Amino acid sequence: MTHDRHSYAEPLLVRTTHLELDLALDFTAKVLSGAATHTLHWAGAGDRLVLDTRDLTVLAVEGEAADGWEPLEYSLAVPDKELGSALTIRTNRNERVRVSYRTAPTATGLQWLEPSMTAGGVMPFMFSQSQAIHARSWVPVQDTPGVRFSYSAHVTAPPELMVLMSADNGTTSRRTGSYDVVMPEPIPSYLLAIAAGDLVFEPLGERSGVWAEPAMARRAATEFADTEEMMRVTEELFGPYRWGRYDLLVLPPSFPYGGMENPRMTFATPTVVIGDKSLVSVIAHELAHSWSGNLVTQDSWDDIWLNEGFTAYVENRIVEAVYGAEFAVMETAIKQHATVVKLDPLSKAELAVELPGLNHRSEYHGTTALGPLKGTWFLAWLEERFSRAIFDPFLRGYFDRFAFRSINSDDFVGHLREHLLEPHPGIVKDDEVSAWLDEPGIPAFAERAVSARFQVVDEARSRWLGTGELPEGAAGWTTQEWLRFLDAAPDMLSPVQLQQLDRAFALTGTANGEIARRWYQIVAASSYEPAYAELAAFLTEVGRMKLVLPVYRALAGSDRAFASEVFAKARPGYHPITTAAVQKILGQ
Repeated sequence: MTHDRHSYAEPLLVRTTHLELDLALDFTAKVLSGAATHTLHWAGAGDRLVLDTRDLTVLAVEGEAADGWEPLEYSLAVPDKELGSALTIRTNRNERVRVSYRTAPTATGLQWLEPSMTAGGVMPFMFSQSQAIHARSWVPVQDTPGVRFSYSAHVTAPPELMVLMSADNGTTSRRTGSYDVVMPEPIPSYLLAIAAGDLVFEPLGERSGVWAEPAMARRAATEFADTEEMMRVTEELFGPYRWGRYDLLVLPPSFPYGGMENPRMTFATPTVVIGDKSLVSVIAHELAHSWSGNLVTQDSWDDIWLNEGFTAYVENRIVEAVYGAEFAVMETAIKQHATVVKLDPLSKAELAVELPGLNHRSEYHGTTALGPLKGTWFLAWLEERFSRAIFDPFLRGYFDRFAFRSINSDDFVGHLREHLLEPHPGIVKDDEVSAWLDEPGIPAFAERAVSARFQVVDEARSRWLGTGELPEGAAGWTTQEWLRFLDAAPDMLSPVQLQQLDRAFALTGTANGEIARRWYQIVAASSYEPAYAELAAFLTEVGRMKLVLPVYRALAGSDRAFASEVFAKARPGYHPITTAAVQKILGQ
């Protein structure tokens, strides 16, 4: 693997092949304590094992010897704000090393929720979020996607709570206070996951089901009823599902992401459970990670496009197969529009930083969503040029060749040339491919997705902005049509315009988080105070970053005092990752 600048680990010398966890959850102290035992493969000369940590208290380090466990010398480096502290262990090239430790209550990868922050309101809840480099805040580990390992875990918790991990959990919600799980397939550290709460199981199919709080479980199962069909069509396109089961865990609203693709146990936001399946592309996306990201992984976060770019492409193919071509085109058009809007004002120099070539490693790749969108667009362009009859077998071969491996952009480009470009000469030009791989921005020859239904929406918006005539039939629009209407609307509207839309279509207070995000963003930028109470309630009840950060950005530009007031009330229910992002926006 190439050097990963986001990790202190030295996998060219030694790497973890199996991780054994023995953990105890303390909800009173809000800490996780126990031991992490690493089975090691020594490949280079030397006896030093370096693990990533962040705010961990190391209690003891031992190496397994012929006559039992022996203490090992170790040191914990001065912490770096982003990377945490390197734990350097002087070993005797032991085959197994055990680190006893406990986490901090402020661990960036864990959130401990009071009962009042859950749907049931009776029992507490805890969940992890390890991506990108937060696993090190709850496990001392080689925290780089370039190292893969199997794992097993024994976890103790209050007996009234169910504990689940990104592993083989079974389907029985029997609560014992003591749980044992196994993940037989090798995974990178960012896919380590744990959750505990008042959780029950609802089956979706032979290989899939939903875990959720009792009040949410049946609704979530209805919303995600197409999961088994999604698995079937993806297998037909890109090869077998290799992880045994595919279950989903619906977390409380504070979960900072739409979904997290933890293998065998996708963590999902409740904001997609709205009753009409209009937002289930999130589930298609997380399932797609079972092929791209989880199965074939980028070896460092600088090549994140190999993960998210491929996943968004597979997601779109799943959506098309299950829900139809028009739905898929609308989803693609929404993402492309968002990309182009962000890129349009940028100079060439800025583009080189914000959206470099896919084969150019830059810090930006791990911090913005533009690179993955360019990667998705590139794959769709290849599909259009070569046809699905050629491109689909190529992509399936890619997943087969690199299954359970971590690779970089050079590995992909080599595979692309060997298995697609050279066997089919003359279909694309070298300079066209280079425009995607080596040049900044989106190539000028890239065609944008066109939706006939969006053309109608665009005409309706233009007419309303010009004449005040409300869009005919808008009450029956899909979520995607409303997103298009609001996405391409001016950032600021007049009080009369906002009042007219709100009275006609009841946008303030909508239960649809995607529509709410776009509506409140305009409300905030326009300082439309009649909607402030519901805007504040939305920011307080939801912690998904995609939904709340744009609203905070708009408020920061129009009413920073109000934004700070809302944040102060909402902060206790936010995940640490969300809190840090909002603080950055508000300059706190």
